[in-house]
Amino acid sequence: MDLFDKAEPLSEQPLAARMRPRTLDEIVGQHAITAEGSTLRRRIKAKALGSIILYGPPGVGKTSIAQAVGAMIGKEFRQLHATRAGVADLRKLADEARMKPLLIFVDEVHRFSATQADDLLSICENGVADFMGATTGNPYHTLPPALVSRSTILKLEPVAIADMEQLVRRGIAQLVREGAPVSMSDAQIKTLAGRSGGDVRRALTTLEGLAVGRGPNEVEITDAMMDEAFAAAPVNHDRSGDAHYDITSAFVKSMRGSDPDGTLYWLARMIHAGEDPRYIARRIMIHASEDVGLADNSALQTAVAALHAVEKIGYPEAQIILAHAALHVARAPKSNAAHRGIALAMGYVTSEAPLNVPLYLRDTHYKGAAKLGHEGYLFPHDDARGWVEQDYTPGIPRGSFYQSDGRGGATFESRSDDFWERLQMRPQAKTKW
Repeated sequence: MDLFDKAEPLSEQPLAARMRPRTLDEIVGQHAITAEGSTLRRRIKAKALGSIILYGPPGVGKTSIAQAVGAMIGKEFRQLHATRAGVADLRKLADEARMKPLLIFVDEVHRFSATQADDLLSICENGVADFMGATTGNPYHTLPPALVSRSTILKLEPVAIADMEQLVRRGIAQLVREGAPVSMSDAQIKTLAGRSGGDVRRALTTLEGLAVGRGPNEVEITDAMMDEAFAAAPVNHDRSGDAHYDITSAFVKSMRGSDPDGTLYWLARMIHAGEDPRYIARRIMIHASEDVGLADNSALQTAVAALHAVEKIGYPEAQIILAHAALHVARAPKSNAAHRGIALAMGYVTSEAPLNVPLYLRDTHYKGAAKLGHEGYLFPHDDARGWVEQDYTPGIPRGSFYQSDGRGGATFESRSDDFWERLQMRPQAKTKW
């Protein structure tokens, strides 16, 4: 009796399981990993797989690749799920591996406890068995560093729409062979492929749901049936995982890059996934200063107002407020001077000896300050220009921290540059583009 004795009968398996590939040649959508000459192919050929982590979102082929490798490598395949396997299961497999060649596959390996991970490490380290693990979490964040350092990380991407269309057509053919004839238009196949978010399992499960229980006669799938199937279909977006950070990154980089369409698309993805509107508003606030800053000071005002507004107004109306603030940041002229300036100043403070406050800048609001030499400060408002020549950081060259990003046009920073150059009769420190 082994781990496969309790497998479901084929007829009870979902369509995605019935169509699972048996070799790497049948895998669709992960060409970089499965192609001839790839790391995985070369290791299979050498029958020395070692330790491999398959990392990617749900439904992109991690388990299928592992099972295909198991069939090709000539070693007995043993599959565990991290939420159900215990330390005893791992140790039993280690004992078995000492007697015959094994390939151990652990699904959701990031869910292993520290003790389980230690036992897994000992198996990998001693070369007792080949190991493959699958995880939806970034292994550099979710797995023990020792396991990561001993493994080859292979990253799987969401399946492209063209590849997904091919798989949907295969699924339709499979259903027809099994006595559930369905027909879909090319446009519907493309819609099903696109709305599955690169997740093969979701696409095939949705297809099977459209076909099941329709009777023996051919069923033509309608747009209404498609809308019903996808009424609440989510987009892959784990709010604590890679999708959260990657989509947030794409959103803020679109604002920084002044692309309003990209800004709205990635904002819509975050909203659709149920991101907290306060989180989105906080990101907009940060970039209103980091990327717009002195070029348009009103961008921060808009962003702060947006945060206050979404705290009082929930979805769906909050999406309009978020779009307003995000588009202000995207469409505004850009200056990185505030972000860059404070970063340079903080770097100086943490790496250099502290400056003594010059006597003329020290506090004078008490009796005896003059006797201590706290005098000589030049009050700018005593000058008709509102400015006097005075060194506020002796020993630090002018422009060490603040460099203007005034790029012309009617921005606050450009106007400030012009004003101070006329008044001080010297060029302002500027970024060297």
